[in-house]
Amino acid sequence: MSQIAPRNAPLVCALAYDGLCTFEFGIAVELFALPRPEFADWYRYATVKAEPGPIRATGGITIEAQDDLDLLRQASLIIVPGWRGADAPIPPALCAALQDAYAQGARIASICSGVFVLAAAGLLTGKSATTHWRYTDKLAARYPDIAVDPDVLFVEDDRIFTSAGSAAGLDLGLHIIRQDHGAQVAASVARRLVLPAQRDGGQRQFVPRPEPKARMGSDLAALQDMIRATLDEDWPMARMAQTAATSGRTLARRFREETGDTPLNWLKLERVSRAAELLENSAIPLADISEVCGFGSAESFRRDFRKLMGVPPIRYRERFGAAA
Repeated sequence: MSQIAPRNAPLVCALAYDGLCTFEFGIAVELFALPRPEFADWYRYATVKAEPGPIRATGGITIEAQDDLDLLRQASLIIVPGWRGADAPIPPALCAALQDAYAQGARIASICSGVFVLAAAGLLTGKSATTHWRYTDKLAARYPDIAVDPDVLFVEDDRIFTSAGSAAGLDLGLHIIRQDHGAQVAASVARRLVLPAQRDGGQRQFVPRPEPKARMGSDLAALQDMIRATLDEDWPMARMAQTAATSGRTLARRFREETGDTPLNWLKLERVSRAAELLENSAIPLADISEVCGFGSAESFRRDFRKLMGVPPIRYRERFGAAA
């Protein structure tokens, strides 16, 4: 256990286990274990073995951790990095230790697939949570009593914190530091990490465009290809149906069957996805992107892009553009 901080400083415990996710464990170490003598009452830190046996982390690293699960009873905050697999069983002793620590008043935070540990321990029953977008459907199906939000970066619900994919653990950690030590301290930690001082937990995860599900060679696939090639043109429902030589009702049904979406929602996603590609890979002015992607106006471009991506186009380019 770290002895640099005062003995009465809040204790942060990060779990370690065989198959440990190295990056997510590193987030906990960087945020909470790194000595920060410039801040009063900074955290004490300990790595706690979640199970007996060797701890082999991703990348061929072996970790020595002497503290056992009993230490969790003293923790102010417990961090659960991504578990070794969404389908990997959770040791009953670990579940019991987390339940006990939570009952004693500890806050518990998971990063990415670490949410499955919290769910197995029953700590998310009746609560809201998130995880990496690849796992949200599985989490919701396996634990229907959890309100899973697939879009956000992190969720806080009654001393339980869950974050999306790995890097969102940094946003969650800074959120906790902000709660404990204030905005100025959190901003200082963020500057040292060369990160934005704050990304709102409600900001959407950036999910890649899904592959089209229409059958190759089908009339619907041909229509989709034509629309993608002419996104700058107006594509009302009537024109789609006429191009596909069918009725609007039949087209809507076929879109729902083959893509899981309505024609107009699919079109909006295609336009936003194409705009995102241009924002990432070109210096084309936003007004021109709005035009070539068929948004009709700069205002509709900003509105639709922000609704689907969680940030306005200019912010997206700042963060993900080639010159970012």
